[in-house]
Amino acid sequence: MAARRSGVKEKSLTKRFERELIRGWLHEPTKPSDKGLVITHGAGSNCESLLLRDVADAFAEAGFHVLRCDLPYRQLRASGPPFPGAAARDREGLQQAAEAMREITPDYVMLGGHSYGGRQATLLAAENPAVTDSLLLLSYPLHPPRKPEQLRTQHFPQLRTPALFIHGTRDTFGSIEEMTAALSAIPARHQLVAIEKAGHELGAAAAAVILREAECFANA
Repeated sequence: MAARRSGVKEKSLTKRFERELIRGWLHEPTKPSDKGLVITHGAGSNCESLLLRDVADAFAEAGFHVLRCDLPYRQLRASGPPFPGAAARDREGLQQAAEAMREITPDYVMLGGHSYGGRQATLLAAENPAVTDSLLLLSYPLHPPRKPEQLRTQHFPQLRTPALFIHGTRDTFGSIEEMTAALSAIPARHQLVAIEKAGHELGAAAAAVILREAECFANA
């Protein structure tokens, strides 16, 4: 598929990227830095979501190579939630994507995703810390809505990878207070950034905040 220009200012070139367990778009900046980002989607979405497109464009304009990709379950069907019991395969796809980005930006790879995609990134990093240099977690699904007792944090004590969490103050998958308490279990350097009045989808203006905070976090 032909490459295409991305963004109004045409500061990056976007082309189709496909390998085993990887399907998505590679955003190539015209003025590259030494940093790369792999970003994936939530359970009911895909790599064409507005949030992922905005984040990829913003990071590419800032010099990042960005791989915006579908998880393996989404490659098998166009809609619907992840397959029960198949999360390990989704993590394998994320590992393949991170390794592909490591070929492009060997010095620094940030791995992350929105909601389910971000959760799988944290699970992968807990299993294999060498897969990425840092994590970018957008709207981490701390628990199902209205079920605060069902925490998805059992692996947090095993996280040795620096992790940046971006979270809306109106996210029904976890309040800022709940997130703050849960993240105290992570031994690695971590930071929680709240976006006021934002829900689980974070909103149209989130990309600029995410980029600013990620650049600060990467340079800390």
